[in-house]
Amino acid sequence: MADHKIKPIVAVVGRPNVGKSTLFNVLAGEKISIVKDTPGITRDRIYVDVTWLDKAFTLIDTGGIEPDSNDIILSQMRQQAQIAMDTADVIIFMVDVRQGLVDADAKVADMLRRCRKPVVLVVNKVDNFDKYMADVYEFYNLGIGEPFAISAANRLGLGEMLDEVISHFPEGVAEDIEDERPKVAIVGKPNVGKSSIINKLIGEDRVIVSDIAGTTRDAVDTEVTFGDKEYVFIDTAGLRRKNKIKEELEHYMIVRTVSAVERADVVVMVIDAVEGVTEQDAKIAGIAHERGKGVIIAVNKWDAIEKDDKTIYRFTEKVRQTLSYMPYAELLFISAKTGQRLPKLFDTIDMVIENHSMRIQTGVLNEIITEAVALQQPPSDKGKRLRIYYATQAAVKPPTFVLFVNDKELMHFSYTRYLENKIRDTFGFKGTPLRFIIRERKEKDK
Repeated sequence: MADHKIKPIVAVVGRPNVGKSTLFNVLAGEKISIVKDTPGITRDRIYVDVTWLDKAFTLIDTGGIEPDSNDIILSQMRQQAQIAMDTADVIIFMVDVRQGLVDADAKVADMLRRCRKPVVLVVNKVDNFDKYMADVYEFYNLGIGEPFAISAANRLGLGEMLDEVISHFPEGVAEDIEDERPKVAIVGKPNVGKSSIINKLIGEDRVIVSDIAGTTRDAVDTEVTFGDKEYVFIDTAGLRRKNKIKEELEHYMIVRTVSAVERADVVVMVIDAVEGVTEQDAKIAGIAHERGKGVIIAVNKWDAIEKDDKTIYRFTEKVRQTLSYMPYAELLFISAKTGQRLPKLFDTIDMVIENHSMRIQTGVLNEIITEAVALQQPPSDKGKRLRIYYATQAAVKPPTFVLFVNDKELMHFSYTRYLENKIRDTFGFKGTPLRFIIRERKEKDK
């Protein structure tokens, strides 16, 4: 696991309408959230992966703010700042040159100044440097260092800002790189029993446990020994803020999930058997899927369900339907309360980790592809048929295959899925997604 670099997390804090969504969309390279003039609308775009120079990081939005009155804005900004301080490696504090220095900015700056995380002060909407520079300097008064002038909408000053952001990243976090132990993130909605699972694992006689403070995050990781093997469990449960606003809670939960999943090899997604699988579950599981992690779906509180001979079958169907984008995920029915099938959890984690970093020899891979092509002809369009020249595995975690073909356009999604299934028939790859990269090669390059 030595190639396992943690992606740093950068959080954006700022009042409504200072342009956080615009910055998100520009860095994401596409218009994803609809920036309306109504503040607090952009709830959908919570995180985006950004690469600048050779550094990759995850940018997270710390939550929408409803502009009711100034004191509500301040309390919600404080909440944002708290989320940022809890989860981020670097914080971007965004202000607006047109609105100038506002009282709420100063109060939040005080909070951020005291937190021991690096803060980059970004002054947005500076679309004319000559005209606005004097106003930008006013923000020195916040006492959190040099203000970086940008215009997100016009893509001005973003380079200097990003250089500053990445200059604060921890250097390849040595401790994390050396740590060979499997890292398991336990994720799921509040109250599905994430903590009970960890507590039950700790409570078993065979499990010795100690709390190690997360090296780069404030999450507390739990070391669990099972048999003769050590695991690190990353828990997203222990950090519930006393919070009345449900939506903020959901937002907080997703931010926490992103930061836990980022660091994990395998994600255990906990679902409440009594409540059944929900849209919110699909949203959380989607984070692990997008990040290409190994996934185990643990249906907890299975002891509380009235069962007949069809119960497991019906529940499995429902889960597979709701999480249809991850048919590879392993499904386990457990009970943290009675300890039912918890030992099986460790076997499954081991198996998924092994599959997540499995390599297939090129020769064998090409045999499978050749046979698959012989069984089912590749798609064609206007008399031109897809040809697959060669395949190779380019990476692990998740296993990633490069296919060299004559025409990318002809490689339909359904045919890629057919090939994926053929590879899975031979090697299983249970619990891990597979990635396919299609490269075009002209006849003459072959």
